[in-house]
Amino acid sequence: MLLSLLRIKNLALVEDLEWELAPGFTAVTGETGAGKSIIIGALQLLLGERADRTSIRSSAETCTVEAVFSGNDLSRFNGRLEESGMERNEGDLILKRSLSSSGVNRQFVNGSPTTLTNLKTLGDELVDLHGPHDHQSLLSAERQLHLLDAFAGAEEARAAFGDAFRKLRALEEEHAALDTAETAREQELDLLRHQVNEIASAELSADEEQQTEARYRLASNSKRLVELASAAANRLSEADDAILAQLAETQRLLRDLEKLDPEMTAAANTHAAAVLELAEIARDLGRYAEALDLDPQQLAALEQRISLFEGLKRKYGRSIADVIAFGARAAERMRKIEGRDEELQRLTTAIAEQRSAVEQAGDSLRKLRAQAAPKLSEIVRRNLRDLGFRQSRFEAQLHAAASPRVSGLDSVELLFSPNPGEPLKPLRAIASSGEISRLMLAIKSALAAQDAVPLLVFDEIDANVGGEIAHAVGARMRELGREHQVLCITHLPQVAAAATSHFVVTKEVRAGRTFSQLREVTGDARQEEIARMLGGRSHEALRLAAALLKEKPNAAAGARR
Repeated sequence: MLLSLLRIKNLALVEDLEWELAPGFTAVTGETGAGKSIIIGALQLLLGERADRTSIRSSAETCTVEAVFSGNDLSRFNGRLEESGMERNEGDLILKRSLSSSGVNRQFVNGSPTTLTNLKTLGDELVDLHGPHDHQSLLSAERQLHLLDAFAGAEEARAAFGDAFRKLRALEEEHAALDTAETAREQELDLLRHQVNEIASAELSADEEQQTEARYRLASNSKRLVELASAAANRLSEADDAILAQLAETQRLLRDLEKLDPEMTAAANTHAAAVLELAEIARDLGRYAEALDLDPQQLAALEQRISLFEGLKRKYGRSIADVIAFGARAAERMRKIEGRDEELQRLTTAIAEQRSAVEQAGDSLRKLRAQAAPKLSEIVRRNLRDLGFRQSRFEAQLHAAASPRVSGLDSVELLFSPNPGEPLKPLRAIASSGEISRLMLAIKSALAAQDAVPLLVFDEIDANVGGEIAHAVGARMRELGREHQVLCITHLPQVAAAATSHFVVTKEVRAGRTFSQLREVTGDARQEEIARMLGGRSHEALRLAAALLKEKPNAAAGARR
């Protein structure tokens, strides 16, 4: 994997730059103030560093920085990209950040908008930047432990420990959730028992409420209904002047009329049928009134049942079906709590077994780390001697962590002392950027094969360095370039001459405006740039430049403005 393209638009002195980078070691040189730091600033933006609106080019509304990473192993990021709602890598991995003069800050991965945190997390695994503007993953204690594990070949052991540790934590959390205070447990059980008993004793069914309410509506109006039905029946058949009694006289008259005139037979028959219908209505009304004459105790029972429904619904749900469901849940919760002691014992046993597994996995991981730490220390010390620290000390110090964590039972501290008589100090306590940069170079060289960060950027790592040490720094970077893509901004001709690709930043004024440009130098142009760095373009400087460049590899790359 490598950074194949860097685009910068309207950042400081750069109006529009599209830079194609090659694998290996690339050096960037130029006069002081030409704009070399803009490249570092662009990378810092992509790494999620704080944005400064003043860096937007004068008269421009926005500036953008975009990086394209290419390679066959980009698929390892796909899981994380999908989890964060970003597009998978189908070919290249594209990071982009945009700033506006209004303060709007936007970032994208593969064209998908994302958060600055996501961009920074991804950037930490793609670029390691060292220099005056540090973005140094090696200063992180957790990163140091990762590097030691990589050097030790302990990734599988670390993963096994992590799995065992997470299982232990899950069991402990389950135990803690169940092992509540005894008083609270008893109070909850009392409440649950009351709720379950109250609902169960009601002997509810989901469709009972509607049926009972219908019966109650009838029952509550039964007195008036009986009065009306009885009155109607009485008027038809029971009263002294009942309708049916009067119709009987009418029926007799019609039958007499029929005997005198047969044509009246139809009228007599129709009248007889109507009398029969009215007699049936009178009987129906009597039966209806008799059925509605409910016992007051039955009406009271219906009222009590409906009152019970309303009380349960106020406590447990909007409907009787909801109340029944609440009772089922409460009964299940009660059963779990009542079986708590048995479950706690099971979890206690499982925790003890898992804790033993964690300790075994931690011991196996610690042995690999303990074997690797002195070997790593020795290799780094050897590299430091080559880089000018003749009497320095370096140690990867392993000790037990304050508490177990997912990375193991240990922590590591990389310690360094640049001069005799000075105590070993953690890397984060080293103040000199020149020292820390060369130290990082020594460590990176030792871990080159294991370190997964593809792009290493060194910003003026050559501070306070010269002579043979400068040659050693250049050689070390060229060696690092075999395992990583290395980008170095340098003032040292020895370092620049060791690079496989060489770019020069220049500054020019056009129409009253200043522009920074980037161009690759090869052949005579590169020899002239190295001579300039040596102090001039004299014959002697050109001869020394040619000597430095002799037998140094070159790689194709290009830059377009």
